[in-house]
Amino acid sequence: MSGNSNDTSGQGMIVNPKPKADNQDWDGDDADRADRLRFEEEQAMIREQSEARAAAKALAEHKLAEHKLAEDTAKEAAKNAK
Repeated sequence: MSGNSNDTSGQGMIVNPKPKADNQDWDGDDADRADRLRFEEEQAMIREQSEARAAAKALAEHKLAEHKLAEDTAKEAAKNAK
């Protein structure tokens, strides 16, 4: 390795840059529409999963509350029976 202090080891260098004309991504082409559709489908799936998890959590909390109420009612009935 050379002891040259100007050596940057290639960091920050752009290798084979594309000309500006070749690097333009036109909005509205088939690939962009497919990407947007895929993104929208993924977002819908994420929303559905999130809603399903929230519904499952609410159901579990409801069942837990019902169970607690039943236990409390049974304890109160046992206490009153004495």
